[in-house]
Amino acid sequence: MGAIDLRQVMAAILTFSMFAMLGNMIKREHIDPFLEIVPVSQTAEYEPSQTPKHGTVKLFEVGGSIKGSNETRKPCWRKDSLNNEKKSDGYVFFSLTHGPEYHASQVANAVMIVKHLRAALVLPDIKDSGDKRRYFKEIYDVNKFITSVGRVVKVHKDPPPEISISKLQIVRIPNQVSDKYIIENIEPIFKKNHSVKIATYFGDTSLSIGKLDKEYQCLASFESLKFNEDFQDLVDSMVETLRSISLNSNGHFVAVDLRVEVLEKHGCRLIDQMQKDCYDAEEIIDFLKKIGVDSNTTIYLTQGGWHSSLSSLRNHFPHTYNKDAIMPVYEKAKFLALKSETYEKAIDMYICSQADVFIPAFRSRFYTSVVGERIGNGKEHVLVPSKNASLSVGDSMSQYIVKKTHFAYSCFCLET
Repeated sequence: MGAIDLRQVMAAILTFSMFAMLGNMIKREHIDPFLEIVPVSQTAEYEPSQTPKHGTVKLFEVGGSIKGSNETRKPCWRKDSLNNEKKSDGYVFFSLTHGPEYHASQVANAVMIVKHLRAALVLPDIKDSGDKRRYFKEIYDVNKFITSVGRVVKVHKDPPPEISISKLQIVRIPNQVSDKYIIENIEPIFKKNHSVKIATYFGDTSLSIGKLDKEYQCLASFESLKFNEDFQDLVDSMVETLRSISLNSNGHFVAVDLRVEVLEKHGCRLIDQMQKDCYDAEEIIDFLKKIGVDSNTTIYLTQGGWHSSLSSLRNHFPHTYNKDAIMPVYEKAKFLALKSETYEKAIDMYICSQADVFIPAFRSRFYTSVVGERIGNGKEHVLVPSKNASLSVGDSMSQYIVKKTHFAYSCFCLET
């Protein structure tokens, strides 16, 4: 009996040891690498001279709650006017390109053209960095796309076998294409070939759109592109991780779109005495201090990997993470193997749209797209950095929000 008891004790010890080893392995693989990149100063505190001046409105109230309130909105485009034409004569092809911040506009453009031509829309593929092609289903929900867009136009999941996509004539079209442009530049080609491939370009030559067209664009922009179940589970788990480690601010976290490679590529220029077109890590630190963000606040950065220029940011705000640090261990191998810029930006866009506060370090299409998603989510805390020394939260609110100039406001109305 004594021998049996000893064996049971030894088995228990070995089992406990195995769990301990497993826990240490997960910690080493998932958390420690990121934390070891930049030594965290345990004494990082705001100096009295660097705290916001008297009278400045702080971002966080006592207890960690966010200053101010968000507005609850609901979709208000006229869905009853979006009737699907039964007749179709030919097909329109297109690809989702440039990154997810451009995808909604490309879908909206395609829907506008297909509706005008009374054609059928073929499910797009995704053109990733390096011209790598990906299936739509790798990121987005195919059924959701077909169901939502299918209320407006016919959608084919697969291209007709008799059509060679590589031989289709490609027509470049401006963003927010007009009926006039379709009639003059696309319709003649479509009538001749019964099929056409379109490619949207983005620039200063965008044409205006009509009221009915806006209703189609709302549907395409905010209803058609939803993540597939696996990808949605992944990004939800990452947001939940950020909230679970934000105990000092009641689960709130701040997302900052700060990517060093963008800053290095374009440089930062003065717009006027108070504003620049982008801000580096040191300037973001100053801005966060001015608006009263506590040093224990959780910060999410869109930066991929890590860069030495971000070290000071993490010294001032020790709870600073990027996607590499909060991604579940079992997803990391897949993430690294994909080497997909689209995949990375889709993660960043979702987390930035769900954060309690979003701060863009530069003005870009990414910033505009995130603001649109946040308006639809009722999360209107979008703060734009400034060089103003006496800055308050109210002063730094995005003009998209203050002046209600973002396109999303025509798609989402206040709940009464």
